[in-house]
Amino acid sequence: MDMSKQELNERVKPIMSPTKREWTNIDKTIACLLFFLHALCIFAPFNFTWNAFWVALILYSITGLFGITISYHRNLSHKSFQLPKWLEYLFAYCGAHALQGDPMDWVSTHRCHHQFVDTDKDPHDRNQGFWFSHINWAFDSYHLTKKCVRIVMLYHVIFMVNSVCHKWGKKQWSTTDLSRNNWWVSLLSFGEGWHNNHHAFEYSAKYGLEWWQLDFGWYVIMFLKAIGVATDVKLPTQCHKQRMKL
Repeated sequence: MDMSKQELNERVKPIMSPTKREWTNIDKTIACLLFFLHALCIFAPFNFTWNAFWVALILYSITGLFGITISYHRNLSHKSFQLPKWLEYLFAYCGAHALQGDPMDWVSTHRCHHQFVDTDKDPHDRNQGFWFSHINWAFDSYHLTKKCVRIVMLYHVIFMVNSVCHKWGKKQWSTTDLSRNNWWVSLLSFGEGWHNNHHAFEYSAKYGLEWWQLDFGWYVIMFLKAIGVATDVKLPTQCHKQRMKL
């Protein structure tokens, strides 16, 4: 999954404004899929049952917590800890069911975000506007490739980390980007909303660095470590924290 700096530069050449570029067939397909999923959610209140609610909540947790937060993000993108291959593949399989792309594509796009954060080479550059960083970037295949209710909710929760957490919240550490810690995004995203913490210490498996910062992804990793499954779990050192203080 590792890419050279030259390959990353080729993958993320500056893009055209989303309103002026040509939409490819891939862009149209993704847009139609998301529109269809959102349209289906309109009918959800008329078909509500508690059984369906609990099934959605369980699937949201499996795909969002184990799939995206623990696997795609902390394990595969940042190598914050190691897992046995069978468990790494199982969690990545859960992530694939979030319908946010395959692991390699998700990881490479996210690594580009960290390398070029809040610049015109950032795949979801905040400077191009809130809605671009939130969802419009997903419709730009030139940018990305040259480089039903729980699915919709998880889409927007993960997208809010890219958009809301680069606009609203508290900046706790001296980073050179626009990342912020946002408590309510963190509640919805299993701890991903402590985004300034994450940008300050990308390698850390723990994002909620204060005792009151809830981080369900970290709680699962602690459990996996306690039973001897997760190894080489990385955390920020006190020396690094001192250097990054505002």
